[in-house]
Amino acid sequence: MIRDTILILEEDDESRRKLTEIFQDKYKIMQVTSEKEGVDVLKKHAPSLAVILVNLLIPARNNFKILKWLSEKKLLLQIPFIMITNEKTVQYEKKGYEYGIVSFIKKPFHPDVVKQLVENVVQVFQYKVQLEVKVKDQNEKLKKQNAMLKQMAEKQKNMNKVLIEALSNIVEFRNLESEQHIKRIREFTNCLGTSVMKLYPEYDLTEEKLEVIGWASSLHDIGKIVIPDHIILKAGKLTEDEYEVIKSHTTKGAEIVEKVIHLDDEMFCEYAYDIARHHHEKYDGNGYPDNLKGEQISIAAQIVSLVDVYDALTSKRVYKAAYNTDKAVQMIVNGQSGAFSSKLLNAFTEVKEEFEHIVTEYCDD
Repeated sequence: MIRDTILILEEDDESRRKLTEIFQDKYKIMQVTSEKEGVDVLKKHAPSLAVILVNLLIPARNNFKILKWLSEKKLLLQIPFIMITNEKTVQYEKKGYEYGIVSFIKKPFHPDVVKQLVENVVQVFQYKVQLEVKVKDQNEKLKKQNAMLKQMAEKQKNMNKVLIEALSNIVEFRNLESEQHIKRIREFTNCLGTSVMKLYPEYDLTEEKLEVIGWASSLHDIGKIVIPDHIILKAGKLTEDEYEVIKSHTTKGAEIVEKVIHLDDEMFCEYAYDIARHHHEKYDGNGYPDNLKGEQISIAAQIVSLVDVYDALTSKRVYKAAYNTDKAVQMIVNGQSGAFSSKLLNAFTEVKEEFEHIVTEYCDD
């Protein structure tokens, strides 16, 4: 609706006449002489009002009650109000501005000044309204675009998970291990990672990072797909040369992640590379392939290293029977399965019951 009307709320007949003469050539004029009439007109004709000129809000009479009501109803944000006054006090004007009056017309009137003042106010206010509409439209478009991008990102994320699942299952199939192994590793990683996050904020872990680390742990043994069958499936003790070949699955896995697996997720690829290469490093420096020591090993690789050992101990393999969970915890804490940091061991013992539950829930058939 076009805002082509000026509402004049004025008790004085002469003032209403003069104001009407000033604006009648360009605007439709509506005149009222009481607050009640003014409120009624405002409720019925607000969308068509370009500006309201008002001289009913006299402090001695109503203490700005009407102005306060208009402000509370947010009408002063929808239509510009200009006060007509012969008051000279700064406090009066300050009070009006505080409620939302945009300007003042002081008696006696100077037609050219009044006309220009009102024109300026109307133009600025209309521009403000148009800008607000554009901003609102842009925000709606951005919301729709963000929703679409979020949907696409979620779809991509799900596709990545399917690919990760497929790759990890290939590894377990070649290694004659059950597909439950990968699920246990991921669950163990999330569980231990959450414990570390709560106990040791210095590692700067977050739920988002832990989710990514959990999925990246699925590819910790991806390098085993290039290990010859006669070595990876050997039931007896490996020779030194064969053991060196087995150890190469760490560097081969990192190379596969870096050069073969192309996922549109930089954080995942960084974690997957690090975990694949360093999940056999030990806190005392006696691991491989890079002989990292202490906190040179990322917390992600430390976590996967421990859960991989725990799963190996509690699972049946071609070369050994499964240990019970209590024995596995004891062996890890006592250092029989390699050195881990005291922080990691503390976080591990805090969730040993959760680990037992994961072993039961994802047991091999």
